[in-house]
Amino acid sequence: MARPREQLICVSDTPFYHVVSRCVRRTFLCGIDHQTDKNYEHRRRWIEERIRLLSSLFAIDLCAYAIMSNHYHLVVKLCPEQSDTWSDDDVLARWTSLFKGPPLVQRYQSGGELHEAELGFVKQMAGVYRQRLASLSWFMKCLNESIAREANQEDGCTGHFWESRFKSQALKTEQALLSCMAYVDLNPIRAALADTPESSDHTSIKERLTPRFSLAAAIQAQKEQQFLNQFSTALKPLLHFEGAVRNEPQLGILFSLREYLELVDYTGRTARPGKRGHIPDHHPPILDRLGLTADEWLTEALDFEALYRQNQRAHPPRRRSAA
Repeated sequence: MARPREQLICVSDTPFYHVVSRCVRRTFLCGIDHQTDKNYEHRRRWIEERIRLLSSLFAIDLCAYAIMSNHYHLVVKLCPEQSDTWSDDDVLARWTSLFKGPPLVQRYQSGGELHEAELGFVKQMAGVYRQRLASLSWFMKCLNESIAREANQEDGCTGHFWESRFKSQALKTEQALLSCMAYVDLNPIRAALADTPESSDHTSIKERLTPRFSLAAAIQAQKEQQFLNQFSTALKPLLHFEGAVRNEPQLGILFSLREYLELVDYTGRTARPGKRGHIPDHHPPILDRLGLTADEWLTEALDFEALYRQNQRAHPPRRRSAA
């Protein structure tokens, strides 16, 4: 029997979780339907864009992801402390990027005059939204429902698109976190869709190596699909690697990115029973393939978040009619 979600997800136990959603239909989520020859590859971009924008709106950091033909994997970190620092106005702006909100919230945001009781209602709703913006269940609802709606429209049908509610796995140790991230990043290689991590499209490891996520293009696409009203929040990069343990608060992954890449490269060279692919043994080490020395790689890693900041800009609000 499935256990209640609140029993499966507990931030006090661990903030890190592995999440999987799988498509229910014969036709692929993101791939080529070999019976009809219809290509659904463009849906990978839908999901990748939606994941990155939702992570920026929610108090949830993205550690790793891989978007496969009929399912996708996420490794996330729940960060409710982030939402505690947001003002009520910031919370309302984030939530109404996704949902229209009740009329009183709309009137408040447009600068209309509200009475004391009405302001109390708006404050109450901000508290509700603050909790939702720190919830993995709401994050997945905002992700999966929009993808299902768009896919159903494209396929000209109705009904369930996802196999069941999303599956989550608590990652309670650093070893569990790193091994799960490596497993996720190596999914395309195990499926023989790519030879190397750096050539694995729609994965977090490729995004870390060659950051090229277009914020403006993602926002425009999500608005055209009516999945986004506005987006005035800074794009959140993938959760960073700390590099070493220090005597101060550390919010990232307690490992260095270079060591993680070497771990993924080493793991990917091992053939797994029942899996079609692995990194060929004749390939040189990953830093050699990237043409980087250790010093050059360190510079690349330290400049990673700056590459995202260059692509950030505010966008004026725009609302859709549906709540």
